[in-house]
Parts: sequence; structure tokens; C-alpha cells
Amino acid sequence: MKILVLNCGSSSIKYKLFDMDSKSVIAQGGIEKIGLPGSFLKLTLPGGEKKILEKNIPEHTVGVEFILQTLTSAEYGAIKSLNEINAVGHRMVHGGEKFSESVLLDKEVLEAFTACNDLAPLHNPANLKGVHAIDAILPDVPQIGVFDTAFHQTMPDYAYMYAVPYELYQKYGVRRYGFHGTSHRYVSQRVCGFLGVKLEGKRIITCHIGNGGSISAIKDGKCVDTSMGLTPLEGLMMGTRSGDIDAGAVTYIMEKENLTPAGVSDLLNKKSGVMGVSGVSSDMRELEAASKAGNPRAVLAEKMYFYRIRKYIGAYAAAMGGVDIIVFTGGVGENQASCRAAACEGLEFMGVKLDAEKNKVRGEEAIISTEDSKVTVTVIPTDEELMIASDAMDILQKK
Repeated sequence: MKILVLNCGSSSIKYKLFDMDSKSVIAQGGIEKIGLPGSFLKLTLPGGEKKILEKNIPEHTVGVEFILQTLTSAEYGAIKSLNEINAVGHRMVHGGEKFSESVLLDKEVLEAFTACNDLAPLHNPANLKGVHAIDAILPDVPQIGVFDTAFHQTMPDYAYMYAVPYELYQKYGVRRYGFHGTSHRYVSQRVCGFLGVKLEGKRIITCHIGNGGSISAIKDGKCVDTSMGLTPLEGLMMGTRSGDIDAGAVTYIMEKENLTPAGVSDLLNKKSGVMGVSGVSSDMRELEAASKAGNPRAVLAEKMYFYRIRKYIGAYAAAMGGVDIIVFTGGVGENQASCRAAACEGLEFMGVKLDAEKNKVRGEEAIISTEDSKVTVTVIPTDEELMIASDAMDILQKK
């Protein structure tokens, strides 16, 4: 069975084609700068070499067509015919309270998903463009939606509710939803397979740390709390997002800077976080270099960044009555040893002991805690696309 996974952004499309018999990736790449000058498709050849194919791509349907043409082309093709594609799985960001699991996409589902556009105005409409493009080009191929928010729907009400008038929840759905759910679900399941233990009875804290970051508390395989909220802005300090901030500070800044709601959203989402504090970069590699060079604002940004991760780990251990496994994943979590070390520093009282030598690992599955650590600390590279493909296969097999 071959399943194409699409992740459509406002001006980009990432894709992977899986052969699910072997669970291997047989083609992958992405289109960037859709609707902008200089648009292109960047694909990874079987040997790992990157190839850039330039083409004018004014909108998503043209982009999806270009991907499908490339998949079947004589020079770069991985399949001989589009008939080999059994299903298309889509990363879909905000399913609100309507979706607690992945589903086969039909008219009713798409209407319910579209109703959540207000909750994710940058992401949901872009996700829908990918669905409509496939519908136009491959109308007979089943499409499956896998929602970032679905995994977090097991949170209890006292964890997801905000202390604002209850009517705002009833009228507008104002509550915590959480994101990166497909990643948190994948790594929490995978770490148990890696360690040879069962999900049941385990208290796991998953740290998806990248340019966007979130942490989840997972008990018996179910999410009981997560750091992102109504939007991906809440929680950890991120590349350009502020993370947690006093709502009073927001209104104060709005008044002082004479900002509109759109202006303050731009400030908190695109000009804050690591970039806003350091003034150097939103990239943790560049921040680390500036910090080592003695840039005081870079040093401060790093300390703030690591402190918030550590604080959430401690909070979620308290929420679950302890923790058995901590997982680091995401671009920073998988690759930056200094981040993992700083995030775990001071958690010895919880039974966390990091092995400095084992922690030198980058981008591969590993245990990085000492043998006598009461908490097993691990690195598990995430694979959201494989999770999406697996969900799609499961749904097809149940049809």
C-alpha cells in the first residue's frame, strides 16, 4: 500500500510518499514560495542528494499537480502511475472539539473543519487547499485528515478550561486545545517500543522542542495536559513566539505602542521569543554561538528558553504524581545536547540523572540518562508523516 502524506502551509507544501508494506519513504520533498516569485520544488533523491526544480507555482493545485508529475516522471519518479497511490493523508492543524481521532474526509467532516478556521486562520485554510487540490486531480483517491489537536482531546476539563467567563467557552470555544499532537502521540508510543515497556502505567513527559515548541503530560497513553493553548502562542518560549505572558502586559503594550489586535498578534507571534530577547536570531544554533561568544542578550535568551522547558517538566511531573520517562524530540530537542542538559539541570530531586557522554547524541533514538536514574530520559526523533500514513492505512483497512 502506498500513501502520500501532504502538509500544506500558506505558501508551502511538504510531501512524503510511503510504501506501507515496508514503512519506508520512497519519495519526499517540498514546494516553497507558492504564489511568490522564484517558487520551486526541492526533492530528496534516493541517495540523499537534493535537487531543486524551479517552476511558476501560483497556487496550491498547481503545486500538487507538480508534485504528482514529479512522482511519476521518468527522471525523478518513484512510481509509474498515480493509480499506485492508495490514499492521501493530510496534516490538519485545528480540529477544535470536533475531532478526537483521524478521520476519512468527506463533505460533513470538511464543513466541521472549516468551522474551526477562526481558531487557526493561518493554518486551516492552507490545509484545505491541499484537500481540494487532491480532490480536483485524484477525485477517486480516499483522503484522511490527521489533526494536530486530536491527541489532546483526552485532557480533563479542569486542565483545558481557562478561568474566563464560561459563556466565552460556550459561544466561541475559548479553551486550551494544544498542538503538535501527532508528534506527541508518535514519540510517546515509539519510546515505549524502544524501551520495551507498555504505555499503560507509564507517566511520560514529551518535549517537542523546535522553532515552535510544546510539552505534553501523557498518562497511560493519554494526554492529560499540554503547554500550547487556544493557539500555538501559549506555553514555552519559542523562536519568535513569546509563550506565556501576563494578559495585563499584553493590554499595557497595546496601549503604550498603540497596537491593533493584528499588531499585537504580529508582535507576540513573529517578533518575540528567542529573536525578540536576543536580537540575534530565532535559530537556536545561531543563538548558541552568540551566547558562547559572550553576547549578554543571547545568554539571557538561552537561560529563559531552557528555564521554561525545565519549569514545565517539573509542573507536569507534579500533575501526574511523578514521571517515568522524559522524551526530547523536534529539531532542537533531537539535536542540541546543551538544551537537553540545561532543561534537566536541577531535576535531580525528581530522580533525573543525565549522562553527559550519552547526551552527545544527535538525531537518533537513545537513552541519555544514567543507569541509576529513576527517570529514563530519552531522545526519540519524531516522525509525524509516518504517523499520518499509519492512521490513513488503519482507516482504509477498516472501511
